[in-house]
Amino acid sequence: MTPKGRQGPALRADAARNRARVLQVAREQLAAGDDSLQLNAIARLAGVGVGTVYRHFPNRHALWEALSADRFQKLVEEAQAAADDEDALAGLHRLLRFTLVHALRDTGFAAVLESASDNEPQTSELKAELDRSVAHLLDRARRSGAIRRDVEADDVRRLLCGIEHAVRSGGNGPERTEVYLDILLEGLRPPR
Repeated sequence: MTPKGRQGPALRADAARNRARVLQVAREQLAAGDDSLQLNAIARLAGVGVGTVYRHFPNRHALWEALSADRFQKLVEEAQAAADDEDALAGLHRLLRFTLVHALRDTGFAAVLESASDNEPQTSELKAELDRSVAHLLDRARRSGAIRRDVEADDVRRLLCGIEHAVRSGGNGPERTEVYLDILLEGLRPPR
């Protein structure tokens, strides 16, 4: 599904079935604890040719993008709700926590979130929607004097990805996540 129900080019029925089967097998692999997403192995398990998998997903990252589309759509919806929050700073904090929790649960989603380039137009559209909502939220927070003037939406995404890496690499639990989020929010405040 593309953002807000827009559909990409229609696939032939057999191609749509094959794509759905590949995604199903990839989800099963992830549920079984295998996040390697080896495209050749997925093709074998899905009962389709390797060329079929690569036609739909030219690389592992493209597969991660497809698997993360629903989660990314939920992130966009959360960002839109945060942008409409009466208290912009509270909305920003809620959005940062929401994003970090989901990135820590799903390494593929984290990889898509931090990637500078996208394979799928849908991913680029979702990122653009996310950036618009975050930019609106940051504008409101700046106007209220809650955050510094030189912070942009892309900065927030990169900083949050950095926190995700710090938590993941340190094997830290939820208590460190909150400490890191507090440090980020303090750093976003305007200089005194």
